[in-house]
Amino acid sequence: MRPLSRLVAATALSLVVSAPAWAETVGEVSTVWKLIGPNHKVVVEAYDDPRVEGVTCYVSRARTGGLSGAVGLAEDRSDASIACRQVGPIRFREPVPQQEAVFSERLSVLFKRLQVVRMVDSRRNVLVYLTYSDKLIEGSPKNSVTAVAVDRTTPIPLRK
Repeated sequence: MRPLSRLVAATALSLVVSAPAWAETVGEVSTVWKLIGPNHKVVVEAYDDPRVEGVTCYVSRARTGGLSGAVGLAEDRSDASIACRQVGPIRFREPVPQQEAVFSERLSVLFKRLQVVRMVDSRRNVLVYLTYSDKLIEGSPKNSVTAVAVDRTTPIPLRK
């Protein structure tokens, strides 16, 4: 097997077996009626930040329906929006990296994922969350950003 083929195979395998994001569906609306299979939808899901207690991110995204969507072969669109909010007292379970992928969810069978990355703006004591989709070959520039201000009495502990 050639080196490029090995890289592609290893990356595809890691995408398939990587840990999924644990989302709670908040709600959904149908956008296109389909005769066979589920309708196309916009889904809103809640993700609790795994390292920051008291912060929940709400991501809305398109979910493809129809027959291919019903059997899991559809590729969802890259459009997504994010809003992260303080939902309780903010506590850091451990120091956080300056930038870290905190959620990842499959949008197609092998090659496309929805990503949520947390960044720390230390100067302003703010957590910034960015959502975007990526593909093994070519990512999407479509993205959305939100921020959660942390009280100045609770400095954000950075991993060294």
